[in-house]
Amino acid sequence: MVTPLAPPGVPLYTLLTVSLILAFAFLGLRGIWDPDEGRYTNVALTMLDTGNWLDPMRNEDTGHWTKPPLTYWLIAASVATFGQTPWAARLPVALAYLACIALAWVCARRLVRPAAGWVPLVYATMFLPVCAAQLITTDFLLSAFQLLAMAGFIVHRFPNTQERTQPWGLLVMYIGFGLAFLTKGPPALLPVLALLLLRWRCPHPVPASPLWHLAGVVLFLGIALPWYAVVGTRHAGLWEYFLGAELVDRVASDRFGRNGQWYGWLAVYGPTLLLGTAPWTIGLLRWGKGVPAMLRAAFRTDPAKAPVEPGALLLALWILVPLLIFCLSRSRLPLYVLPLFAPIAIAIVSSWSARRWPSLSWLWVWIGFILALRFAAAYFPTHKDASAWASMLEQRSHAPVREVIFVEDMARYGLHLHLDVEIERVARELAPQARFNPSYDESLWDEIKETGLEDGLVYVTKQDLWPEVERVVREHGFVARPLGERYQGRVIFEVTHPPGVPGPPPKNAFR
Repeated sequence: MVTPLAPPGVPLYTLLTVSLILAFAFLGLRGIWDPDEGRYTNVALTMLDTGNWLDPMRNEDTGHWTKPPLTYWLIAASVATFGQTPWAARLPVALAYLACIALAWVCARRLVRPAAGWVPLVYATMFLPVCAAQLITTDFLLSAFQLLAMAGFIVHRFPNTQERTQPWGLLVMYIGFGLAFLTKGPPALLPVLALLLLRWRCPHPVPASPLWHLAGVVLFLGIALPWYAVVGTRHAGLWEYFLGAELVDRVASDRFGRNGQWYGWLAVYGPTLLLGTAPWTIGLLRWGKGVPAMLRAAFRTDPAKAPVEPGALLLALWILVPLLIFCLSRSRLPLYVLPLFAPIAIAIVSSWSARRWPSLSWLWVWIGFILALRFAAAYFPTHKDASAWASMLEQRSHAPVREVIFVEDMARYGLHLHLDVEIERVARELAPQARFNPSYDESLWDEIKETGLEDGLVYVTKQDLWPEVERVVREHGFVARPLGERYQGRVIFEVTHPPGVPGPPPKNAFR
């Protein structure tokens, strides 16, 4: 008999209502927040502007090679379909959140059958997933594709009582891992380590034919590798950069300044797991109490002497193996563990007594709290809000803004979506820098020579750098003229000709 979608107390319409409200409520109300949302939308929009869908670029001249392209492709496709708005830019993430809810239920039906209907509700309302559901990063898309892969494996490994084993689930697994690899590269394959450990300690009683795995590997390679092969051929040294900076350095060094201290794992992932699982944290702690004894039993010399239920072991390995690697890595951010929240939701429900389902009445209060936070965030004054920057720049510029140049300041790439302009980051004097993902696009003077003194060019620099920036411009025979008062500790200015010089010279005057 197939397990019903929702046990008593969790009607299907309730689950659908909660999921849709939390996915789409206020999705486009908040402007794009820099730096993360701005970077991803900027690269996607640059693909649309240039027609170059292979090379992720932060502008027409400078590449942005920190992530594979699938996230950018999905954002660009959404914007091209629904318009250049924050709602359209966030839509792929919201859909990934809904996909994770559905896939969590698919997995739960095989792992915690009596309580499967609670799992999507728990996942949909946990604090970290519901907050990340409207934040443009790669992490929710990675979560959805990884969960697709794990759902395929679970369908194959844990058939329902009246089903035979489903080897086609292996094909779904390889497709999911291929899409995840095209989203975030090697970290997408961390759950594979958990699957290998499960196979070692709890072999499948009816293993699939090797032909299914061969077909799956072909599918994985066909999805995951062509883009890497093409761009690696087009850009000499790019493969070395991927392996060196984006893989080895992120794991073994604090090059990117992401909580690489010896205690960073605890400072980042401790609060993320405890607060991120609210309001269901007690269930996680209850489940965690039984994990050490289960692992000791599973990894005895002879596991037959202390048999372990394979589904329970998979759940523990699925959570703990990637978490251990995240802790050992010296690049640590809260959203790195977002893919673990689907198995965590299953683990929380597995810790409950089937006779004591939680009440749903208080959950609407929690949902109201989440919606209030979203609404407040849309109007919370922050220097990260690109929509506020866009409004300010439009008011101060004497002509329609065509390009915004940040001088040794954090580039507000979210302005690309709000103003439909190119964003650049320049230095007063350009020192030697990395070939891939350089800190600056060019020097301030090179930017002035390239663009001339055309209307609609707006420059931004930090207030404490303003005297030095003004001096550099003046030494080249031009004037840096502020546009209004300071804003968020920055000086907004334009570069123009000195007083008495008739009109801005054409571009070729600088050649």
